[in-house]
Amino acid sequence: MLLRSACFINGYERAAPERQSALTMAEEDDATVRILQSLRGKICEAKNLGPLSGPNRQRDLCTFCTISLDQEEVFRTKVFDKSGSPFYGEDFYFEIPRPFQCLSFYVYAKSVFQRDLPVGKVSIRKDDLCKYSGKEHWCTLHPVDPNSEVQGKVHLEMRLNEVITENGSTGQHLVVRIIECQGLPLISGQNCDPYATVSLVGPARSDQKKTKVKKKTSDPHFEETFFFEVTRTSSYSKKSHFQVEEEDIEKLEIKVDLWNNENLAQDVFLGETRVHVKILRNDHIHKAWYLLQPKGNGSKSKSDDLGSLRLKLTYIEDTVLPSAFYTPLCNLLLKSPDVKPISASAAHILGDICRERYEAVLPTVRLLLHHNRFVPFVSAVAALELENTQEANTIFRGNSLATRCIDDMMKIVGKNYLAVTLKPVIDEICESNKTCEIDPVKLKEGDNVVVNKENLQGYVQKVFSSITQSSSSCPPLMCDVFRSLRNLACKRFPADPHVQYSAVSSFVFLRFFAVAVLSPHSFQLRSHHPDPEISRTLTLISKTIQTLGSWGSLSKKLSSFKETYMYDFFKSFQEDKCIGKVKKFLDEISTNVSKESSGLEDAVVLKEGEVQKRTQGRKRLGKKNFKKRWLRLTNRELSYHKHKGKEALCIINVKNIQGVEKLDESAFNRKNMFQVVHSEKLLYVQAGNCVEASEWLEVLGPVSRCNEGRLSTFHPSNYTGGAWQCCRGPSSNAPGCKPCTTTVLANLQLDIDCDRETERIFSLLSANDAKLQNMEDACASMAVYQGPQREQEDYSKFTIQEPKETFQTLKQLRNIMEELQRQHNIRSDTAAQYGSLDNPIIGKTS
Repeated sequence: MLLRSACFINGYERAAPERQSALTMAEEDDATVRILQSLRGKICEAKNLGPLSGPNRQRDLCTFCTISLDQEEVFRTKVFDKSGSPFYGEDFYFEIPRPFQCLSFYVYAKSVFQRDLPVGKVSIRKDDLCKYSGKEHWCTLHPVDPNSEVQGKVHLEMRLNEVITENGSTGQHLVVRIIECQGLPLISGQNCDPYATVSLVGPARSDQKKTKVKKKTSDPHFEETFFFEVTRTSSYSKKSHFQVEEEDIEKLEIKVDLWNNENLAQDVFLGETRVHVKILRNDHIHKAWYLLQPKGNGSKSKSDDLGSLRLKLTYIEDTVLPSAFYTPLCNLLLKSPDVKPISASAAHILGDICRERYEAVLPTVRLLLHHNRFVPFVSAVAALELENTQEANTIFRGNSLATRCIDDMMKIVGKNYLAVTLKPVIDEICESNKTCEIDPVKLKEGDNVVVNKENLQGYVQKVFSSITQSSSSCPPLMCDVFRSLRNLACKRFPADPHVQYSAVSSFVFLRFFAVAVLSPHSFQLRSHHPDPEISRTLTLISKTIQTLGSWGSLSKKLSSFKETYMYDFFKSFQEDKCIGKVKKFLDEISTNVSKESSGLEDAVVLKEGEVQKRTQGRKRLGKKNFKKRWLRLTNRELSYHKHKGKEALCIINVKNIQGVEKLDESAFNRKNMFQVVHSEKLLYVQAGNCVEASEWLEVLGPVSRCNEGRLSTFHPSNYTGGAWQCCRGPSSNAPGCKPCTTTVLANLQLDIDCDRETERIFSLLSANDAKLQNMEDACASMAVYQGPQREQEDYSKFTIQEPKETFQTLKQLRNIMEELQRQHNIRSDTAAQYGSLDNPIIGKTS
């Protein structure tokens, strides 16, 4: 039986070793195996936040939360007003572009006149993330101790040497070699100046030695050796190779501390590790990587009164094999639209067995989109659903495979469409903050319901007009899907004149625009969850838009409103005029009617944020070497500004971008850097953290991939001192020394990693192996027994129209899964040894 991790960690699994003769191209292509990580979740709320100590004691705090990978902050919520139990409601998702050991959530109290004050933190080791995956947990906040904020690892070698003096006496020296460190934290956003102290600690003794300081590096190479006298005897004897007093060996340990040299200020502790000397009783030489630990192995302070934080996390780790291994599964999935009946296809079977898992459909949708197979597949699935739909007014209202596929497609394909259509008016609503409450029960003292009604009506009119005038911006693929749904609905219910509109409006209004208005942060229209008052305004707008856009509801006049105040509010709209606008819009996005275009593509903000920037040619020294700037990318141009909202200091047309690549850390002794190569000077950019840097590269790549004059090579370092530091080329115009990142042109300008999506599908199939087996049994039973279908509980959950065809697909899936599992098991046997760079030792070793 095939088993995969239920917590979405698709890593190497322990299995019996395969014979060497059975290994195929796996050994040849191990270098192309990729470990890809991502984190999705929600910071829900905090409760009973404890008061701060000292002069800042107060019960109600203005607080915010941050997320850190080790000690690198990668996400921050907005600041919430004074409350001991704030509701944050902040969703987050990001790819994790580097190895990490610990994921931490911090709660800070906002301070106006000094640094923000930490209230407490929740730290989860990477290996423990499985325990939290996919579920909400209340996590106790612990104190934030500067000596516990550590990250990185250190490479050590230890051995015992026997020493004989001139007078014949003998003793032992402990030889400790500190080789290197990796992954030390940034200090104030820059590489640190680390050094190490090496101490031999035991009863009544503590000998300490120190390495040299290494400048501006998070990965220092020390290569320094230290000698410690361990034991002595009065005379030399050949009875044993070593004369070691047992009590000394049991009690001695080596302690290695890492520090950042602060020159005029107090040095900053970076972490420590301890190794018992008695480990050398069995191994005369011990060499291993150690994970740095907090001082004293962490604070023991009481933390009961700091409060707790409710979190929902899903950590995904994909072990992606070389492309060749995924070809059979990918091809089987891509054949799905051609399988008759569609219920016997691999893609439909996956949706059937993962019915409870909403996210299970997404990798299939992305794969079909990339290969231009989505429209025929979703058309076939929708046709199957319509066969079982008895009433026209319930069309596409359930949580079916067809609706889930179309939902995911609209979120992927319609992202820019939403930004062009709704972002300006959503920004206006959130920033103007006008009161729009019209429910008499919820009105506050001093509220004027007439004014509120006018405010709400003005917002609704703007949102409604933006939507109904946006048909020319609707992506062609969405139009193709809507056209297919419209035709299928008309064919199924030919006597109903409204079904052709409700089939489309149930998606584009109810599941797309109305949902985006309700939760703009979930569709990247706003960076944070809106305040409660603005959320209420958006809820009222969303309700109205649903009714205005639902042709079925309009045909029933105003009976759809349960609330009297909404009924009264809706009567203020000119119903016939609104219906005409909706009908015209739905016609334009779901028929072959040509759409009028303005001729100008609206600018869409793809990403913006604060960075440090530098252009090629500046002097290497000086305060103006790097400057803080607000970087802004639209589908037309890349610009930087002194501050957000200020006039652009420099504008680069995206058509002039010739390449976007990572920059070596050694170029400026800075992490998280990338370069934008364009027709003028090189632009060097340092992002705020590793996640930001990865996101900038991901968004800049697609907008410039089709540009003429795009480079094939680049320089991974900078030009200074008359030469490129990477290849020592003397000319500043010399061609690059490293190939540029390859870019595959994808349909819809989507960056889809097909191997990763196929691996996720394999993982989902493997995790539901028992259901696949039940489906096989159901097919076998139905094929043999020709009487009425038995309504067994396990069988009734599946859609099986042709048991023989379905059984054949299931057997194909089984064979493919077994081969993929075998390839994963082969690599599982080469898992990193404990104490290696990839699997460092945690805690003391004895």
